[in-house]
Amino acid sequence: MRAVLRPNAVEKVQTLAAIEVVESPSPFSESETWWADALSGIDTIVHLAWYAEPGKYLTAPENLDCLTGTLTMAKAAAEVSVRRFVGVGTCFEYDVSVGTLSIETPLKPLTPYAAAKAAAFIALSQWLPAQSVEFAWCRLFYLYGEGEDERRFVPYLRKSLEAGQRADLTEGRQVRDFMDVRDAAARICEVTFGKATGAINVCSGVPVTVRELAERIADQYGRRDLLNFGARPDNLVDPPFVLGVP
Repeated sequence: MRAVLRPNAVEKVQTLAAIEVVESPSPFSESETWWADALSGIDTIVHLAWYAEPGKYLTAPENLDCLTGTLTMAKAAAEVSVRRFVGVGTCFEYDVSVGTLSIETPLKPLTPYAAAKAAAFIALSQWLPAQSVEFAWCRLFYLYGEGEDERRFVPYLRKSLEAGQRADLTEGRQVRDFMDVRDAAARICEVTFGKATGAINVCSGVPVTVRELAERIADQYGRRDLLNFGARPDNLVDPPFVLGVP
């Protein structure tokens, strides 16, 4: 197994056996020649990288860099006869106003992040199979779990509860398709070693309100009293209902 990583991520895989690390300070800036060398002898690519800093990634210009870098990598993959390419997309590629999202739901990205992901999917779904490369695209929904950035909802909630501090929240009426990152990783592994191609929803298919998730987590600490629902205004552009069809 070979992993292309930024230098600051290398320590995360040092405890794993049989990992060959290729370091790059900026993988999305590498040339096609660089990628051809890095991918030489590889059977299957799992492309997980993207710019995803909370609070910034949805509208960041880095999304365009990620798109062009992904296309460059894909060209190199075909050049060195990689057999299978598994990419990771987002549920926000879809028209989320539909509510219940299947792989047949029309695409209607509303942010540069979602648009860049959708553009990568559209281009690669047409080009890679024509180069005899199998292509699968795993669209993630609402993930949470180990290693999550502390600025996100679940880590904020846990940090507040552990400290015995009030957690200021919206009313929490939004319905979401939540999934533990470990379950999502397991599903991506299934796709990686399987034969499915095209778009694939990596989701639970279970509708859960933000309030319900918050209460479940608070119950682990016995501190529902710290959940301050309604302290924050609802995001008026936040879709009220997002559910995936596995």
